[in-house]
Amino acid sequence: MDRLTTAECVEIVKTYYKNGESVVGTFRALRGVYGRHNRPSERAIGKIVRKFEETGSVTDGPRHNRNECSTANIAAVSESVEEHQNLSITKRAQHLGLFYGTLWRILHLDLHLHPYKIQLKQELKPADHAMRRTYADWVLEQQRLNDDFSHRIFFSDEAHIMLGGYVNKQNCRIWGSENPKVTVERPLHPQKITVWCFIWSGGVIGPYFFENDEGVTQTVNSDRYSHMITEFFFWREIEDMDVENMWFQQDGATSHTTRPVLALLREKFPGRVISRFGNVNWPPRSCDLSPLDFFLWGYAKDRVYADNPQILDALKTNIRQVMAELLPAMGRQVIENYLKKIQSYKMSGGGHLNDVVFHT
Repeated sequence: MDRLTTAECVEIVKTYYKNGESVVGTFRALRGVYGRHNRPSERAIGKIVRKFEETGSVTDGPRHNRNECSTANIAAVSESVEEHQNLSITKRAQHLGLFYGTLWRILHLDLHLHPYKIQLKQELKPADHAMRRTYADWVLEQQRLNDDFSHRIFFSDEAHIMLGGYVNKQNCRIWGSENPKVTVERPLHPQKITVWCFIWSGGVIGPYFFENDEGVTQTVNSDRYSHMITEFFFWREIEDMDVENMWFQQDGATSHTTRPVLALLREKFPGRVISRFGNVNWPPRSCDLSPLDFFLWGYAKDRVYADNPQILDALKTNIRQVMAELLPAMGRQVIENYLKKIQSYKMSGGGHLNDVVFHT
């Protein structure tokens, strides 16, 4: 039906109260006035009554020009952003009485604002800052005494790489005239590989897969870690290398710091073990200090999933290929970046590096 006049709205309110404040009763009573198919809907009747009860009037108040990027609207949006930075465009448009597109244009084109996501960081305990600062001081002192020091550290770590990777729905769009209704099935407990690597200025050593004789992935415990160190790292990868002045770094996981494991490492790297309970303490909750965490695993996963491997053997093949292609020159650059991070940690007092976290 056509838009109701003020007089018609008044009559609807009167009819509503005459019929015992019943929307259904009002709807039926209006059939005699408007006819069966031209009367206001129950929803429209309810809206008119609510407006009258809330404002004492059936007329609309003054409206904003919802589709105009006027000076007044720009000022209103700017003030809204200053007061509530985290409102969505939809909610802010409703609050200001603007169209979504108008608000978007004001935010981006007039105010030159951009949406930013929050970043998650590793939680640091109160004592962690001092330990991280102490470690940074030690590294910089060693570097001062020997400018080749940072290039003589074997950094080690493990990671779980899932079969099939992941699908980012936020970045996945399928254009068409109709909804193709595409779905992606994912197992509740996807298969995974536990892989270990070492990185130093000479490149990458590995990968090593923690698995049994049948190729089934196993958890990392002290015995399996000791076996990897002895049979893979010592006797296959660095057997012919001069490691007299090399350092070995590992994180503080329990399987890495048992007495048998530390005894093995101290035998091969006497006085040169960076670890919890090592010759130099590796600060806890400091994955952002490890080149494997801040570079290698992200670099590898971007390439490992490129052809969407569907079986574990294909996933392993991709991992081996990616690691083999990481050239020594890249390894040297990674270590140079590690040293720059260490210098920044000293300046930050052992805290997080916001210029790195929010780097764009």
